[in-house]
Amino acid sequence: MTFSPLSLPAAMQADLEAAYATPPRAYHGYPHVRAVLLHCQAVAEGPGWAHPREVQLAALYHDAIYEAGRNDNETRSAALARAQVERWLPGAGVDVARIEQLILLTARHGILGAADVDPEAALFLDCDMAILGAPPDVFDAYDRGIAEEYAGHVPGFLFRLNRRRFLKHLLRSPRIFLSDFFHQRLDAPARANLRRRLGH
Repeated sequence: MTFSPLSLPAAMQADLEAAYATPPRAYHGYPHVRAVLLHCQAVAEGPGWAHPREVQLAALYHDAIYEAGRNDNETRSAALARAQVERWLPGAGVDVARIEQLILLTARHGILGAADVDPEAALFLDCDMAILGAPPDVFDAYDRGIAEEYAGHVPGFLFRLNRRRFLKHLLRSPRIFLSDFFHQRLDAPARANLRRRLGH
């Protein structure tokens, strides 16, 4: 069962999937969105969401604009989400500012602590980062996909240096996941994946 508290008009869904297909992506494509929505559904069945429609729309649009190496992907994705919601869902009563806020927070993965965000934002961010605690083969495919996306955009040595620095920072962090829900379920497998990837 996927997480869909709000039904999107067919044309809105088509526009969204077209955005995720451009440029072609090895990881940050629509399959990633589906995976995030599955984690959102797990939260819905567990601690629950106070604002499920805003979470759904933030999950749908959080990587809608993605070009490896750019630092404005989240800003552009948030702006696209606002434009699309205002165009296709004018009477839905969703909080567009909250959707934008959640998307913009994804630019700060690995920087934010649990005290920096509200509990629902923590759960949302953890849904996006849950891949770190995936089975080893799924984690490895994600790691290869990230490298493939950056190839040709960032020099290989620089990508490897920054990627290793980011993963080491996560491993050293007292909390990889901001919410108790994900911390309890995925901290151990995430640390095992990171140690294996880093050769620790």
